[in-house]
Amino acid sequence: MSYLLSIDQGTTSSRAVLFDRTMNPLAIAQQELAQSFPDDGWVEHDAETIWQTVIGVCREVLQRTGVAPRDVAAIGITNQRESTVVWDRATGEPIHPVIVWQDRRTVAHCDALNAAGHAELVRERTGLLIDPYFSATKLAWILDNVPGARQRAERGELAFGTVDSYLVWRLTGGRHHATDATNASRTLLFNIHTQQWDAELLALFDIPAAVLPEVRDSSDDYGCTEPGLFGHAVPITGVAGDQHAALVGQACFEPGMVKSTYGTGCFIMLNTGEQAVSSNNRLLTTLAYRIDGVPTYALEGSIFVAGATVQWLRDGLRLFDDAAETERLAEQTRAGSGVYLVPAFTGLGAPHWDPRARGAIFGLTRDTGIAELVAAGLRSVCFQTRDLHRCMEQDVGLGQGRLRVDGGMVANGWLMQCLADVLGQEVDRPVVRETTALGAAYLAALGIGWYRSLNELAASWQCERTFFPRMPADIRESLYAGWQVAVERVKSERDLSPRCATEHALSLAG
Repeated sequence: MSYLLSIDQGTTSSRAVLFDRTMNPLAIAQQELAQSFPDDGWVEHDAETIWQTVIGVCREVLQRTGVAPRDVAAIGITNQRESTVVWDRATGEPIHPVIVWQDRRTVAHCDALNAAGHAELVRERTGLLIDPYFSATKLAWILDNVPGARQRAERGELAFGTVDSYLVWRLTGGRHHATDATNASRTLLFNIHTQQWDAELLALFDIPAAVLPEVRDSSDDYGCTEPGLFGHAVPITGVAGDQHAALVGQACFEPGMVKSTYGTGCFIMLNTGEQAVSSNNRLLTTLAYRIDGVPTYALEGSIFVAGATVQWLRDGLRLFDDAAETERLAEQTRAGSGVYLVPAFTGLGAPHWDPRARGAIFGLTRDTGIAELVAAGLRSVCFQTRDLHRCMEQDVGLGQGRLRVDGGMVANGWLMQCLADVLGQEVDRPVVRETTALGAAYLAALGIGWYRSLNELAASWQCERTFFPRMPADIRESLYAGWQVAVERVKSERDLSPRCATEHALSLAG
Protein backbone atom coordinates (compact mmCIF):
# COMPACT_ATOMS: atom_id res chain seq x y z
CA MET A 1 0.00 0.00 0.00
CA SER A 2 2.07 2.87 -1.37
CA TYR A 3 -0.42 5.67 -1.90
CA LEU A 4 -2.45 8.23 0.03
CA LEU A 5 -5.74 9.66 -1.18
CA SER A 6 -6.53 13.21 -0.11
CA ILE A 7 -10.07 14.58 -0.29
CA ASP A 8 -10.20 18.38 -0.47
CA GLN A 9 -13.84 19.46 -0.29
CA GLY A 10 -13.93 23.22 -0.81
CA THR A 11 -16.44 26.01 -1.27
CA THR A 12 -16.45 26.05 -5.06
CA SER A 13 -15.19 22.56 -5.92
CA SER A 14 -14.45 19.07 -4.67
CA ARG A 15 -10.98 17.72 -5.39
CA ALA A 16 -9.08 14.51 -4.91
CA VAL A 17 -5.29 14.25 -5.01
CA LEU A 18 -3.36 10.98 -5.04
CA PHE A 19 0.08 11.11 -3.42
CA ASP A 20 2.83 8.51 -3.69
CA ARG A 21 5.08 7.26 -0.89
CA THR A 22 7.36 10.31 -1.24
CA MET A 23 4.34 12.67 -0.97
CA ASN A 24 4.50 13.77 -4.59
CA PRO A 25 1.07 14.43 -6.16
CA LEU A 26 0.49 11.95 -8.99
CA ALA A 27 -2.90 13.11 -10.20
CA ILE A 28 -5.65 15.60 -9.37
CA ALA A 29 -9.34 15.36 -10.16
CA GLN A 30 -11.74 18.23 -9.63
CA GLN A 31 -15.45 18.93 -10.03
CA GLU A 32 -16.96 22.38 -9.61
CA LEU A 33 -19.62 22.83 -6.97
CA ALA A 34 -22.54 25.15 -7.58
CA GLN A 35 -23.65 27.57 -4.88
CA SER A 36 -27.17 28.91 -4.48
CA PHE A 37 -28.12 32.32 -3.13
CA PRO A 38 -31.77 32.09 -2.07
CA ASP A 39 -31.84 35.48 -0.36
CA ASP A 40 -29.65 38.52 0.28
CA GLY A 41 -26.51 37.33 2.07
CA TRP A 42 -27.61 33.67 2.04
CA VAL A 43 -25.29 31.01 0.60
CA GLU A 44 -26.17 27.32 0.36
CA HIS A 45 -24.89 24.03 -1.05
CA ASP A 46 -26.68 20.79 -1.76
CA ALA A 47 -25.21 18.13 0.55
CA GLU A 48 -25.96 15.27 -1.82
CA THR A 49 -24.13 17.10 -4.60
CA ILE A 50 -21.12 17.52 -2.31
CA TRP A 51 -21.18 13.79 -1.65
CA GLN A 52 -21.52 12.81 -5.30
CA THR A 53 -18.71 15.13 -6.41
CA VAL A 54 -16.40 13.77 -3.69
CA ILE A 55 -17.03 10.15 -4.69
CA GLY A 56 -16.70 11.11 -8.33
CA VAL A 57 -13.28 12.76 -8.01
CA CYS A 58 -11.95 9.95 -5.82
CA ARG A 59 -12.92 7.32 -8.38
CA GLU A 60 -11.59 9.47 -11.23
CA VAL A 61 -8.15 9.96 -9.72
CA LEU A 62 -7.79 6.23 -9.05
CA GLN A 63 -8.91 5.38 -12.56
CA ARG A 64 -6.57 7.89 -14.19
CA THR A 65 -3.54 6.59 -12.30
CA GLY A 66 -4.46 2.92 -12.51
CA VAL A 67 -3.95 2.59 -8.77
CA ALA A 68 -6.03 -0.16 -7.19
CA PRO A 69 -7.99 0.84 -4.07
CA ARG A 70 -6.25 -1.93 -2.11
CA ASP A 71 -2.96 -0.08 -2.70
CA VAL A 72 -4.24 3.09 -1.00
CA ALA A 73 -2.88 3.04 2.53
CA ALA A 74 -5.15 5.75 3.95
CA ILE A 75 -7.42 8.69 3.22
CA GLY A 76 -7.05 12.23 4.53
CA ILE A 77 -9.95 14.70 4.47
CA THR A 78 -9.82 18.48 4.48
CA ASN A 79 -12.87 20.66 4.11
CA GLN A 80 -14.51 24.06 3.94
CA ARG A 81 -14.97 25.00 7.58
CA GLU A 82 -18.01 26.26 9.51
CA SER A 83 -20.43 25.18 6.77
CA THR A 84 -23.27 23.41 8.56
CA VAL A 85 -25.07 20.16 7.75
CA VAL A 86 -27.87 18.47 9.71
CA TRP A 87 -29.04 15.01 8.68
CA ASP A 88 -31.29 12.17 9.77
CA ARG A 89 -29.35 9.51 11.66
CA ALA A 90 -31.58 6.72 10.35
CA THR A 91 -31.58 7.62 6.65
CA GLY A 92 -28.54 9.88 6.25
CA GLU A 93 -30.76 12.42 4.46
CA PRO A 94 -29.98 16.09 5.14
CA ILE A 95 -32.99 17.99 6.47
CA HIS A 96 -31.91 21.32 4.91
CA PRO A 97 -29.34 22.54 2.38
CA VAL A 98 -25.83 23.11 3.72
CA ILE A 99 -25.55 26.63 5.14
CA VAL A 100 -22.16 27.79 3.85
CA TRP A 101 -19.61 29.62 5.97
CA GLN A 102 -20.14 32.78 3.90
CA ASP A 103 -23.84 32.90 4.79
CA ARG A 104 -25.01 35.95 6.79
CA ARG A 105 -28.64 35.07 7.59
CA THR A 106 -28.00 34.94 11.34
CA VAL A 107 -26.76 38.52 11.70
CA ALA A 108 -29.71 39.50 13.92
CA HIS A 109 -29.17 36.50 16.20
CA CYS A 110 -25.49 37.38 16.59
CA ASP A 111 -26.31 41.03 17.21
CA ALA A 112 -28.71 40.04 20.00
CA LEU A 113 -26.13 37.79 21.67
CA ASN A 114 -23.49 40.51 21.49
CA ALA A 115 -25.92 43.12 22.82
CA ALA A 116 -26.75 40.81 25.73
CA GLY A 117 -23.10 40.82 26.77
CA HIS A 118 -22.08 37.27 25.82
CA ALA A 119 -19.12 38.17 23.60
CA GLU A 120 -16.44 37.91 26.29
CA LEU A 121 -17.58 34.49 27.52
CA VAL A 122 -17.59 33.14 23.98
CA ARG A 123 -14.20 34.60 23.22
CA GLU A 124 -12.66 33.22 26.43
CA ARG A 125 -13.94 29.70 25.77
CA THR A 126 -13.63 29.45 21.98
CA GLY A 127 -11.16 32.14 20.88
CA LEU A 128 -13.79 33.33 18.41
CA LEU A 129 -16.18 36.25 17.98
CA ILE A 130 -19.95 35.91 17.87
CA ASP A 131 -20.47 36.18 14.13
CA PRO A 132 -22.65 34.49 11.46
CA TYR A 133 -19.42 33.07 9.99
CA PHE A 134 -19.31 30.27 12.57
CA SER A 135 -21.51 27.20 12.85
CA ALA A 136 -23.52 27.64 16.07
CA THR A 137 -26.09 30.17 14.88
CA LYS A 138 -26.40 28.39 11.52
CA LEU A 139 -27.21 25.18 13.37
CA ALA A 140 -29.70 26.96 15.63
CA TRP A 141 -31.36 28.51 12.57
CA ILE A 142 -31.89 25.08 10.98
CA LEU A 143 -33.32 23.65 14.20
CA ASP A 144 -35.69 26.60 14.54
CA ASN A 145 -36.79 26.87 10.91
CA VAL A 146 -37.18 23.28 9.73
CA PRO A 147 -40.52 22.00 11.08
CA GLY A 148 -40.02 19.52 13.91
CA ALA A 149 -36.23 19.67 13.72
CA ARG A 150 -35.60 20.85 17.26
CA GLN A 151 -37.78 18.15 18.78
CA ARG A 152 -36.13 15.48 16.64
CA ALA A 153 -32.68 16.79 17.59
CA GLU A 154 -33.49 16.60 21.28
CA ARG A 155 -34.64 12.99 20.81
CA GLY A 156 -31.27 12.15 19.24
CA GLU A 157 -32.69 11.52 15.77
CA LEU A 158 -30.58 14.16 14.00
CA ALA A 159 -26.85 14.60 13.55
CA PHE A 160 -24.96 17.86 13.07
CA GLY A 161 -21.61 18.19 11.43
CA THR A 162 -19.33 20.38 9.43
CA VAL A 163 -18.56 18.96 5.97
CA ASP A 164 -15.76 16.71 7.25
CA SER A 165 -18.12 15.04 9.69
CA TYR A 166 -20.76 14.55 7.02
CA LEU A 167 -18.21 12.95 4.67
CA VAL A 168 -16.87 10.64 7.40
CA TRP A 169 -20.45 9.56 8.13
CA ARG A 170 -21.18 8.83 4.47
CA LEU A 171 -17.83 7.19 3.74
CA THR A 172 -18.12 4.83 6.70
CA GLY A 173 -21.76 3.98 6.08
CA GLY A 174 -22.93 5.87 9.17
CA ARG A 175 -20.67 3.98 11.57
CA HIS A 176 -18.68 7.06 12.63
CA HIS A 177 -20.13 10.43 13.63
CA ALA A 178 -16.89 12.28 14.31
CA THR A 179 -15.03 15.49 13.63
CA ASP A 180 -11.51 16.65 14.38
CA ALA A 181 -10.50 19.26 16.92
CA THR A 182 -9.73 21.94 14.31
CA ASN A 183 -13.22 21.78 12.80
CA ALA A 184 -14.80 21.62 16.26
CA SER A 185 -12.90 24.75 17.21
CA ARG A 186 -14.81 26.72 14.54
CA THR A 187 -18.32 26.03 15.80
CA LEU A 188 -18.56 28.46 18.79
CA LEU A 189 -19.47 25.39 20.86
CA PHE A 190 -16.04 23.90 21.60
CA ASN A 191 -13.85 24.98 24.51
CA ILE A 192 -10.34 25.17 23.06
CA HIS A 193 -8.77 25.07 26.52
CA THR A 194 -10.58 22.03 27.96
CA GLN A 195 -10.83 20.40 24.50
CA GLN A 196 -14.48 19.55 25.10
CA TRP A 197 -17.91 20.61 23.90
CA ASP A 198 -18.91 23.32 26.37
CA ALA A 199 -22.23 22.85 28.20
CA GLU A 200 -22.62 26.57 28.92
CA LEU A 201 -22.11 27.46 25.27
CA LEU A 202 -24.56 24.78 24.17
CA ALA A 203 -27.13 26.36 26.47
CA LEU A 204 -26.34 29.86 25.21
CA PHE A 205 -26.91 28.89 21.57
CA ASP A 206 -29.73 26.46 22.47
CA ILE A 207 -28.05 23.44 20.90
CA PRO A 208 -28.90 19.93 22.17
CA ALA A 209 -25.76 17.90 22.87
CA ALA A 210 -27.33 14.85 21.21
CA VAL A 211 -26.62 16.25 17.71
CA LEU A 212 -22.87 16.72 18.22
CA PRO A 213 -20.11 14.51 16.76
CA GLU A 214 -17.28 12.96 18.75
CA VAL A 215 -14.12 15.11 18.65
CA ARG A 216 -10.91 13.30 17.69
CA ASP A 217 -7.31 14.26 16.93
CA SER A 218 -6.41 15.62 13.52
CA SER A 219 -4.43 12.42 12.95
CA ASP A 220 -6.62 9.62 14.27
CA ASP A 221 -8.78 6.60 13.45
CA TYR A 222 -11.96 7.68 11.66
CA GLY A 223 -12.95 4.20 10.54
CA CYS A 224 -12.80 2.61 7.10
CA THR A 225 -14.76 3.35 3.96
CA GLU A 226 -17.61 1.10 2.92
CA PRO A 227 -16.01 -1.58 0.68
CA GLY A 228 -18.59 -0.97 -2.05
CA LEU A 229 -17.59 2.65 -2.56
CA PHE A 230 -14.17 1.99 -4.08
CA GLY A 231 -14.01 -1.80 -4.16
CA HIS A 232 -11.91 -2.01 -1.01
CA ALA A 233 -12.18 -0.68 2.56
CA VAL A 234 -9.69 2.14 3.05
CA PRO A 235 -8.89 3.61 6.50
CA ILE A 236 -9.48 7.32 7.13
CA THR A 237 -6.67 8.54 9.39
CA GLY A 238 -6.43 12.31 8.90
CA VAL A 239 -9.00 15.11 9.13
CA ALA A 240 -8.54 18.88 9.42
CA GLY A 241 -10.27 22.06 8.34
CA ASP A 242 -8.79 23.47 5.15
CA GLN A 243 -6.74 26.27 6.70
CA HIS A 244 -5.31 24.01 9.39
CA ALA A 245 -4.45 21.41 6.75
CA ALA A 246 -2.70 24.14 4.74
CA LEU A 247 -0.65 25.09 7.82
CA VAL A 248 0.41 21.44 8.13
CA GLY A 249 1.08 21.20 4.39
CA GLN A 250 3.28 24.30 4.61
CA ALA A 251 5.18 22.68 7.50
CA CYS A 252 4.58 25.69 9.74
CA PHE A 253 5.27 23.72 12.90
CA GLU A 254 7.36 26.25 14.81
CA PRO A 255 5.86 29.17 16.77
CA GLY A 256 6.07 32.34 14.69
CA MET A 257 5.74 30.63 11.30
CA VAL A 258 2.99 32.07 9.09
CA LYS A 259 1.11 30.81 6.05
CA SER A 260 -1.54 32.48 3.91
CA THR A 261 -3.94 30.54 1.70
CA TYR A 262 -5.60 32.16 -1.32
CA GLY A 263 -8.72 30.34 -2.42
CA THR A 264 -12.32 31.51 -2.43
CA GLY A 265 -11.38 33.47 0.67
CA CYS A 266 -7.97 34.23 2.14
CA PHE A 267 -6.84 32.95 5.50
CA ILE A 268 -3.60 33.85 7.21
CA MET A 269 -2.56 31.67 10.15
CA LEU A 270 0.27 32.11 12.66
CA ASN A 271 1.49 29.18 14.74
CA THR A 272 1.65 30.23 18.42
CA GLY A 273 2.67 26.82 19.78
CA GLU A 274 1.25 25.60 23.07
CA GLN A 275 0.05 29.09 23.98
CA ALA A 276 -3.46 30.21 23.03
CA VAL A 277 -2.71 33.89 22.34
CA SER A 278 -5.60 36.31 22.75
CA SER A 279 -5.60 38.99 20.06
CA ASN A 280 -6.03 42.69 20.78
CA ASN A 281 -6.97 43.23 17.13
CA ARG A 282 -10.01 40.98 16.74
CA LEU A 283 -8.08 38.12 15.21
CA LEU A 284 -9.22 34.61 16.09
CA THR A 285 -7.52 32.27 18.51
CA THR A 286 -7.95 28.77 17.16
CA LEU A 287 -6.43 25.32 17.08
CA ALA A 288 -3.69 24.83 14.53
CA TYR A 289 -3.90 21.02 14.89
CA ARG A 290 -4.11 18.38 17.60
CA ILE A 291 -1.71 15.43 17.55
CA ASP A 292 -1.61 12.68 20.22
CA GLY A 293 -4.08 14.66 22.29
CA VAL A 294 -1.78 17.70 22.46
CA PRO A 295 -3.25 20.93 21.02
CA THR A 296 -1.15 23.44 19.08
CA TYR A 297 -2.71 26.90 18.78
CA ALA A 298 -2.75 29.62 16.15
CA LEU A 299 -3.86 33.17 15.49
CA GLU A 300 -5.95 33.51 12.36
CA GLY A 301 -7.30 36.30 10.23
CA SER A 302 -10.09 35.57 7.77
CA ILE A 303 -10.77 37.40 4.51
CA PHE A 304 -14.14 36.35 3.18
CA VAL A 305 -13.52 37.21 -0.48
CA ALA A 306 -10.24 36.63 -2.34
CA GLY A 307 -10.45 34.30 -5.33
CA ALA A 308 -14.18 34.97 -5.33
CA THR A 309 -13.30 38.52 -6.45
CA VAL A 310 -11.73 37.13 -9.61
CA GLN A 311 -14.73 34.85 -10.07
CA TRP A 312 -17.05 37.87 -9.81
CA LEU A 313 -15.00 39.90 -12.28
CA ARG A 314 -15.19 36.94 -14.68
CA ASP A 315 -18.77 35.73 -14.21
CA GLY A 316 -20.51 38.83 -12.87
CA LEU A 317 -18.91 41.58 -14.95
CA ARG A 318 -17.67 39.29 -17.75
CA LEU A 319 -14.38 41.17 -18.05
CA PHE A 320 -12.45 38.06 -19.18
CA ASP A 321 -13.09 34.41 -19.96
CA ASP A 322 -10.45 32.67 -17.85
CA ALA A 323 -8.90 33.57 -14.49
CA ALA A 324 -5.48 32.89 -16.02
CA GLU A 325 -5.92 36.08 -18.08
CA THR A 326 -5.78 38.28 -14.97
CA GLU A 327 -1.99 38.20 -14.79
CA ARG A 328 -1.61 39.53 -18.34
CA LEU A 329 -4.26 42.19 -17.77
CA ALA A 330 -2.78 43.38 -14.47
CA GLU A 331 0.66 43.71 -16.04
CA GLN A 332 -0.76 46.41 -18.33
CA THR A 333 -1.46 48.80 -15.44
CA ARG A 334 0.80 51.27 -13.71
CA ALA A 335 1.92 50.59 -10.14
CA GLY A 336 0.38 53.72 -8.64
CA SER A 337 -3.16 53.29 -9.96
CA GLY A 338 -5.68 54.93 -7.65
CA VAL A 339 -8.52 52.47 -8.34
CA TYR A 340 -9.63 50.49 -5.27
CA LEU A 341 -12.05 47.57 -5.22
CA VAL A 342 -13.28 46.63 -1.75
CA PRO A 343 -14.84 43.16 -2.19
CA ALA A 344 -17.16 43.22 0.82
CA PHE A 345 -19.77 41.13 -1.00
CA THR A 346 -20.65 39.22 2.18
CA GLY A 347 -19.40 41.78 4.68
CA LEU A 348 -15.90 42.35 5.99
CA GLY A 349 -13.97 39.73 7.93
CA ALA A 350 -11.03 40.33 10.26
CA PRO A 351 -10.14 42.73 11.71
CA HIS A 352 -13.37 44.65 11.00
CA TRP A 353 -16.02 41.92 11.46
CA ASP A 354 -18.70 43.99 9.78
CA PRO A 355 -21.34 41.65 8.29
CA ARG A 356 -23.37 44.55 6.89
CA ALA A 357 -20.59 46.16 4.87
CA ARG A 358 -20.99 45.88 1.10
CA GLY A 359 -18.52 46.09 -1.75
CA ALA A 360 -17.59 49.19 -3.72
CA ILE A 361 -15.17 50.52 -6.32
CA PHE A 362 -13.44 53.87 -5.80
CA GLY A 363 -11.17 56.10 -7.86
CA LEU A 364 -12.71 55.55 -11.30
CA THR A 365 -11.56 57.96 -14.00
CA ARG A 366 -12.21 58.22 -17.73
CA ASP A 367 -9.17 56.09 -18.55
CA THR A 368 -10.18 53.27 -16.19
CA GLY A 369 -10.62 50.05 -18.13
CA ILE A 370 -10.76 46.31 -17.69
CA ALA A 371 -7.07 46.04 -16.78
CA GLU A 372 -7.39 48.60 -13.98
CA LEU A 373 -10.43 46.86 -12.49
CA VAL A 374 -8.69 43.50 -12.60
CA ALA A 375 -5.55 44.91 -10.97
CA ALA A 376 -7.68 46.57 -8.28
CA GLY A 377 -9.37 43.25 -7.56
CA LEU A 378 -6.03 41.47 -7.21
CA ARG A 379 -4.53 44.27 -5.10
CA SER A 380 -7.48 44.04 -2.72
CA VAL A 381 -6.26 40.58 -1.74
CA CYS A 382 -2.80 41.98 -0.96
CA PHE A 383 -4.15 44.92 1.01
CA GLN A 384 -6.40 42.66 3.07
CA THR A 385 -3.43 40.40 3.78
CA ARG A 386 -1.49 43.40 5.03
CA ASP A 387 -4.43 44.36 7.28
CA LEU A 388 -4.18 40.97 8.97
CA HIS A 389 -0.39 40.81 9.00
CA ARG A 390 -0.23 44.20 10.69
CA CYS A 391 -2.60 42.94 13.40
CA MET A 392 -0.41 39.89 14.00
CA GLU A 393 2.66 42.09 14.25
CA GLN A 394 0.94 44.10 16.97
CA ASP A 395 -0.27 40.99 18.82
CA VAL A 396 2.90 38.90 18.84
CA GLY A 397 5.66 40.96 17.23
CA LEU A 398 6.16 39.16 13.93
CA GLY A 399 8.87 41.45 12.66
CA GLN A 400 9.93 41.00 9.04
CA GLY A 401 9.64 37.24 8.72
CA ARG A 402 8.76 35.29 5.60
CA LEU A 403 5.26 34.42 4.47
CA ARG A 404 4.50 31.00 2.98
CA VAL A 405 1.66 31.14 0.46
CA ASP A 406 -0.58 28.56 -1.18
CA GLY A 407 -3.93 28.17 -2.89
CA GLY A 408 -5.07 28.53 -6.47
CA MET A 409 -4.31 32.24 -6.73
CA VAL A 410 -0.57 31.89 -6.03
CA ALA A 411 0.03 30.71 -9.60
CA ASN A 412 -0.41 34.38 -10.58
CA GLY A 413 3.12 35.80 -10.53
CA TRP A 414 1.92 39.42 -10.74
CA LEU A 415 -0.24 38.91 -7.67
CA MET A 416 2.59 37.33 -5.68
CA GLN A 417 4.95 40.18 -6.57
CA CYS A 418 2.26 42.67 -5.59
CA LEU A 419 1.87 40.82 -2.28
CA ALA A 420 5.60 41.06 -1.55
CA ASP A 421 5.53 44.77 -2.46
CA VAL A 422 2.47 45.59 -0.34
CA LEU A 423 3.80 43.66 2.67
CA GLY A 424 7.39 44.80 2.21
CA GLN A 425 8.64 41.29 2.94
CA GLU A 426 9.64 38.05 1.21
CA VAL A 427 6.94 35.66 0.02
CA ASP A 428 7.73 31.95 -0.43
CA ARG A 429 5.78 29.81 -2.90
CA PRO A 430 6.21 26.05 -2.37
CA VAL A 431 7.03 23.38 -4.93
CA VAL A 432 3.85 21.48 -4.05
CA ARG A 433 1.10 24.07 -4.27
CA GLU A 434 -1.65 21.63 -3.33
CA THR A 435 -0.76 22.30 0.29
CA THR A 436 -4.26 21.90 1.70
CA ALA A 437 -4.55 18.43 0.20
CA LEU A 438 -0.92 17.77 1.13
CA GLY A 439 -1.64 18.66 4.76
CA ALA A 440 -4.53 16.20 4.87
CA ALA A 441 -2.25 13.55 3.37
CA TYR A 442 0.48 14.35 5.93
CA LEU A 443 -2.01 13.86 8.76
CA ALA A 444 -3.16 10.58 7.26
CA ALA A 445 0.47 9.49 6.86
CA LEU A 446 1.15 10.25 10.53
CA GLY A 447 -1.87 8.16 11.40
CA ILE A 448 -0.44 5.06 9.72
CA GLY A 449 3.16 5.58 10.84
CA TRP A 450 4.70 6.73 7.57
CA TYR A 451 6.23 9.61 9.54
CA ARG A 452 7.35 9.49 13.15
CA SER A 453 7.22 13.21 13.87
CA LEU A 454 6.33 16.64 12.54
CA ASN A 455 10.05 17.35 12.19
CA GLU A 456 10.28 14.64 9.54
CA LEU A 457 7.45 16.32 7.67
CA ALA A 458 9.13 19.73 7.93
CA ALA A 459 12.28 18.39 6.30
CA SER A 460 10.34 17.53 3.14
CA TRP A 461 9.01 21.07 2.49
CA GLN A 462 10.57 22.81 -0.55
CA CYS A 463 10.36 26.38 -1.84
CA GLU A 464 9.80 26.83 -5.58
CA ARG A 465 10.25 30.63 -5.73
CA THR A 466 10.75 33.57 -3.40
CA PHE A 467 9.24 36.94 -4.32
CA PHE A 468 11.24 39.90 -2.99
CA PRO A 469 9.71 43.37 -2.41
CA ARG A 470 10.68 45.87 -5.09
CA MET A 471 8.26 48.75 -4.55
CA PRO A 472 9.65 51.93 -2.93
CA ALA A 473 8.41 52.36 0.63
CA ASP A 474 6.73 55.72 -0.02
CA ILE A 475 4.59 54.31 -2.85
CA ARG A 476 3.75 51.26 -0.75
CA GLU A 477 2.52 53.37 2.14
CA SER A 478 0.62 55.77 -0.10
CA LEU A 479 -1.26 52.93 -1.80
CA TYR A 480 -2.06 51.28 1.51
CA ALA A 481 -3.33 54.56 2.98
CA GLY A 482 -5.72 54.85 0.06
CA TRP A 483 -6.96 51.32 0.73
CA GLN A 484 -7.66 52.14 4.36
CA VAL A 485 -9.76 55.15 3.32
CA ALA A 486 -11.72 52.98 0.87
CA VAL A 487 -12.46 50.36 3.54
CA GLU A 488 -13.74 52.97 5.98
CA ARG A 489 -16.15 54.19 3.31
CA VAL A 490 -17.86 50.80 2.92
CA LYS A 491 -18.35 50.03 6.60
CA SER A 492 -21.95 49.74 7.67
CA GLU A 493 -21.76 52.72 10.04
CA ARG A 494 -22.27 54.74 6.85
CA ASP A 495 -25.95 54.19 6.08
CA LEU A 496 -26.13 53.80 2.29
CA SER A 497 -29.86 53.08 2.07
CA PRO A 498 -31.66 55.04 -0.73
CA ARG A 499 -33.52 57.23 1.79
CA CYS A 500 -30.37 58.23 3.69
CA ALA A 501 -28.40 58.69 0.48
CA THR A 502 -31.09 61.07 -0.82
CA GLU A 503 -31.19 63.01 2.42
CA HIS A 504 -27.41 63.31 2.39
CA ALA A 505 -27.44 64.58 -1.21
CA LEU A 506 -30.14 67.15 -0.40
CA SER A 507 -28.20 68.36 2.62
CA LEU A 508 -25.14 68.89 0.45
CA ALA A 509 -27.21 70.71 -2.18
CA GLY A 510 -28.82 72.91 0.47
